Amino acid sequence: MSMINHPKDTEVHDRSSGNQSDYGMAATRADVLSQVLTLIRLRGELVYSAQLRAPWGISFPKGPAHFYFVQAGTMWVRTPGAQPIAVKQGDMLLLPHGTGHLICDDPGSSWADIDNLVSSHFDRDKSVLDYGGEGEAAKLVGGLFHFEGGSLAALMTALPLTVHIPSEGAKTPDWLHALTHFLVKESLEVEPGSSLMISRLIDLLVIRTLRTWAANQENPSSWVGALGDERIGRALNAIHAAPYESWTVEGLASLAAMSRSIFAERFLSKVGEPPLQYVKRLKLTLAADMLAGGMRVTQAAAHVGYASDAAFSRAFKSQFGYAPSEVAQHRVT
Repeated sequence: MSMINHPKDTEVHDRSSGNQSDYGMAATRADVLSQVLTLIRLRGELVYSAQLRAPWGISFPKGPAHFYFVQAGTMWVRTPGAQPIAVKQGDMLLLPHGTGHLICDDPGSSWADIDNLVSSHFDRDKSVLDYGGEGEAAKLVGGLFHFEGGSLAALMTALPLTVHIPSEGAKTPDWLHALTHFLVKESLEVEPGSSLMISRLIDLLVIRTLRTWAANQENPSSWVGALGDERIGRALNAIHAAPYESWTVEGLASLAAMSRSIFAERFLSKVGEPPLQYVKRLKLTLAADMLAGGMRVTQAAAHVGYASDAAFSRAFKSQFGYAPSEVAQHRVT
């Protein structure tokens, strides 16, 4: 879519005993999310308004991540293999993986490809898409964003295909109205710095949406949803505050004020993998980003706490399916 051209792993070396009880205690549950989003470099691309009258349907191909905020009316969102989702006035919806999808006034409505509508129905000067028949109207704000963190973006696989924030469940819905208002305003006032402002506002919108979603997960099965669990969230904060520490299950359980066995079981249930497997994957993911930035294998291995290049290479290949020396050719941004 091109509507707007805005520019305990035994091979891990014990680097430092540290005082693990100091980590994470002063951090909030939102810190992990902030750290991860900083590492993967969330970037907003564009924003547009849409005025859509029934009957209507628009198909978007797989591409950048997408968000929608419904200002008036109702729209339906269909993604492959999933039931249609009704997104009502005041609702926010993210498609964080850039999944191809269809938006429409009714799941049974016919649809047109967005690329075929841009030339005839999109006002580039006003950033407005005007399309549909003569029926009931829906108004929405849409936008695109992406993650630039290469291998680190894999951390976002913890997110579902769609992140839906119903207006009834939002504790502070005013933030949605405020951010989308300023986004639309900036898109209409093309002044110096507008592209940067739009990107930053989209960043804020996506981060706030993810934080709201994470805080309301009743049965989390990933690190994002687990942030809503006070004790497991405390351990996750500690891990992300000091990812290169030689964490042990006992040390993390102590931070969570739980027994080792109960902590390990609860961490697995909430996050979806054992504590030390999570630590190992995070270290290797960070190492992959270092390698993509030009760091030598020996340096990256030492930085994330491996005693030898061989041990690091084995663990790295087991995690990603290719050797550390092959990072450049596998990097996707």
